[in-house]
Amino acid sequence: MNDLGCDAGALAETVVFLSHFKALPDGRQSAKVRYPLDEVLLLCLMAVIAGAEAVTDIARFGEKKLDLLRRFRPFREGVPAHDHLGDILASLDAEQFQRCFAAWVASLAGVPEGVVAIDGKTVRRSKGSRASEEPIHMVSAFAARQRLVLGQVKVADKANEILAIPKLLDMLAIEGAIVTIDAMGCQRAIARKVLDKKADYIFALKGNQGTLRSDVELFAAEQKENDFKETTVSRSSTVDGDHGRIETRDITVIHDIDWLQDSHQWPGLKSVVMVQSTREVGGKVERETRFYITSLVLIASAIGPLIRDHWAVENSLHWVLDMIFRDDECRLRTNHAPANFTTIKHMALNLIRRAPGKDSLRLKRKVAAWDDDFLASTISR
Repeated sequence: MNDLGCDAGALAETVVFLSHFKALPDGRQSAKVRYPLDEVLLLCLMAVIAGAEAVTDIARFGEKKLDLLRRFRPFREGVPAHDHLGDILASLDAEQFQRCFAAWVASLAGVPEGVVAIDGKTVRRSKGSRASEEPIHMVSAFAARQRLVLGQVKVADKANEILAIPKLLDMLAIEGAIVTIDAMGCQRAIARKVLDKKADYIFALKGNQGTLRSDVELFAAEQKENDFKETTVSRSSTVDGDHGRIETRDITVIHDIDWLQDSHQWPGLKSVVMVQSTREVGGKVERETRFYITSLVLIASAIGPLIRDHWAVENSLHWVLDMIFRDDECRLRTNHAPANFTTIKHMALNLIRRAPGKDSLRLKRKVAAWDDDFLASTISR
């Protein structure tokens, strides 16, 4: 034990965790800094893991858990008040913070395997008081198999996702992974960026690509009418049912796409995928046909699960942020504070998911609030 009561082993482990944020610039005048940045980050992360949903919660957590915090850092001046804490979060450069986060996750999990789903989410209560100040929009990369957030980039609104995705990809080590993006990210430059990162892609295809979608839809309709006898395809079907819902998915992968490349010259394109879904709920039947383009050469039974894995970003990230972390209720609005607080929530989510035990995320956060040793173990990973 040191003179502040810090356990040497825990301190060493915490230094490893915080070392990835040493490059994060601190714009405060060093002579006037009462609360070192590493202490502020540690305080915020531990508080959010333990259930904090706002800076007022974090400040109160720090007051009540000062002895626990001093197991890892000196906290000679205690913890900042909530308004000062908000000012510190607002001052930290969000892009630099997000780069530090991505480096930390890469050290934690290595190169992701399988699907890396990219999608955006609006933090609804982050809208400023002026009419011109829109809520922030965060574009995140989520490793579906590992269920980890790999990185995120803040953008002004959903329309700017196509500008953020290349920046996000630049942060990530994704060699061998499969990047899935909805129709907004279906862009040649993004496809090229994915290939340059030595990864593959599956992009949803809608009307934003001019004639590409209409050409694919027309060809698929013609070939389906002829039972695909004039082209090379593979086909697969799945049936799922729960809570009174039955969904059938018929997946057709068109492997012969030279005709499409002659007209569109899409980087790395190897196959077109058609997914026809039929949902039966309470006697009502809904049908939908979706199209995808991909750089993969896989049969339908292999590519179908990859397309479904994309929805992990909605179910295992966005839904969790809203329902477990109450993300849409966060009222931070000043400068970089909303984006940085969202990044801290992503950090907390990754650590809670890696914590041992079969408890739900909700229950693990409660246990972290009740059990100091459990909370300490989560940030020592």
